[in-house]
Amino acid sequence: MTEAQDQEYLLDVKNLTTYFSITDGIIARPIARVHAVENVTFGIRPGETLSLVGESGCGKTTTGRTIIGLEKATSGEINFEGKPITNLSQDERRKFSQSVQMIFQDPYSSLNPRMSISDTLAEPIRVHKLIEPSEIDSRIVDLLQKVNLPPEFGKRYPHEFSGGQRQRISIARALALNPKLIICDEAVSALDVTIKAQVINLLMDLQEELNLSFLFISHDMATVERISHRVAVMYLGQIVEIGSRKDIFENPTHPYTKKLLSAVPVADPRLRRTERSLEPDEIPSATKDLNYVPEIVTHEEVAPGHFVAKAA
Repeated sequence: MTEAQDQEYLLDVKNLTTYFSITDGIIARPIARVHAVENVTFGIRPGETLSLVGESGCGKTTTGRTIIGLEKATSGEINFEGKPITNLSQDERRKFSQSVQMIFQDPYSSLNPRMSISDTLAEPIRVHKLIEPSEIDSRIVDLLQKVNLPPEFGKRYPHEFSGGQRQRISIARALALNPKLIICDEAVSALDVTIKAQVINLLMDLQEELNLSFLFISHDMATVERISHRVAVMYLGQIVEIGSRKDIFENPTHPYTKKLLSAVPVADPRLRRTERSLEPDEIPSATKDLNYVPEIVTHEEVAPGHFVAKAA
């Protein structure tokens, strides 16, 4: 697939592969491997949202965690602003973390319960020495206002907030270092419908205001359709289809993409599809023995910028 050859990409991922070893538990001898991410290639332009979609366990979150450095890539290339980031020094990693931040699925577990919100937002600013200490308080007020929270919330602790408010705080923390790319790992899946819509609109407003790029990881197709510029569909660790939002939602081509869209519930009976291809296929296991050689899918361009995995 030649999708990620554009020199204008902010993030350029090529043939990314991430395996996890399974040991026998006695002498920690590897006996099998989990093929979490297999030969994944994509790119994200400045100010663009690319959504990674697929069922639980398909490798979406591992892809995001590998990009930001929380997991180690087995092979492949990750380039940010044209520079490789897979083997950074400590100083280079710190600089990279200013430009790329992550919002996690559970905002409560990602916030320190012993730190006030002001301390939580101030910590990355102090660590990276972005501004003078005397300016930190005003910066915290500005961050809270950006996510539509009153400044007095800075004195409170995480347990005093609702889930939606905690996620807004997580967004504010991600913005503290003025990043260029934010990885949103199921960032709205734990929220109810009304709050989810508010947070999605907030992210879109921030993107327009700050020219942010998003890697939006989700299995909620309605949310993905709302926020995305382009969509990549993952299955068993590999991207089986990638294209614009219109390509994926109006002209799904790969059988898995069609099934994924067929499974989306529709509240209005008049709009429901009568033809549904929800066959009870068993999902193959991603755990393989050490001698297993994966079958790497190849892609064909069925329309400009719309790539689909070829049938085996």
